[in-house]
Amino acid sequence: MKIGLYFGSFNPIHIGHLIIANYALNNTPIQQVWMIVSPQNPLKKSASLLNEYSRLHLIQTALEGEYNIKASKIEFSLPKPSYTVDTLTYLKEQFPQHYFSIIMGSDSLSNITKWKNYKLLLEENELYIYKRLGYSSDGIPGARINMLDAPLLEISSTYIRNLIKEGKSIRYLLPDAVKEEIEANNFYR
Repeated sequence: MKIGLYFGSFNPIHIGHLIIANYALNNTPIQQVWMIVSPQNPLKKSASLLNEYSRLHLIQTALEGEYNIKASKIEFSLPKPSYTVDTLTYLKEQFPQHYFSIIMGSDSLSNITKWKNYKLLLEENELYIYKRLGYSSDGIPGARINMLDAPLLEISSTYIRNLIKEGKSIRYLLPDAVKEEIEANNFYR
């Protein structure tokens, strides 16, 4: 099976993440998307991160009833911080019957040279890139890059967290069930 790995903090998951995952399923050979919750991204500050199990729960809530998009906690049991190349090595060992590719934004692609073993990552894996405003979507020589013409939405988890802190509405930015969980648990206040 061809699986697209969509790595992220998902702090919290929002409609933009879900639209990208669904777009990849509908418009590429990818048959399933695994949303990999990163407990600790080495390039991001973790002070504003909700507990990884709470973030996983929010994704599971968002994906209830969905069969081709799955939440994954695979990085929870791997050494921290989480490195994509290490996670991919582990997944390929555990699931040799699957073909894995990576789904990422052009913002992530623009700083991929800062990633651990990025050359190996690019040589061994196919990438599906969705555009983000302000970031070039130019390819990297030698990399197998497929550009996704997905809807360009400027919704970010940071924006949603800031709205929550300001006591403003987050309706329509994330699934209703996720909004209800965030409000019921006073997340991001």
